[in-house]
Amino acid sequence: MAKLSAKEIIDSLKEMTLLEIKEVVDLMKEEFGVDPSAVAVAAAPAAEAANEGPSAVDVVLASAGANKIAVIKLIKEVTGLGLGESKAIADNGGVIKEKVATADAEELKAKFEEAGATIELK
Repeated sequence: MAKLSAKEIIDSLKEMTLLEIKEVVDLMKEEFGVDPSAVAVAAAPAAEAANEGPSAVDVVLASAGANKIAVIKLIKEVTGLGLGESKAIADNGGVIKEKVATADAEELKAKFEEAGATIELK
């Protein structure tokens, strides 16, 4: 019997019904003594532990800087808030966005720093 590649196995699974896939999983449990779903569940915490740092952060305005009008416009654009609320954040500082993916937060930080603001990621 020829060895199947992982891609070939996945392609064949795509053609099966859910009942057929369940039968395959049951046969794997029987043949190898391993529950594939338990392996996937056990791998998830290990993957999370491997990440260095938080996966989501808050983007906080520390200071609007000298170009406050550009910062207010940017706050308004990013948050969807009105002009008054955006100005209040620019004047007093505070959270611009909560629980943002780290990569997206870095992009926002770069935009705000380009406009002259000081941003903290918490």
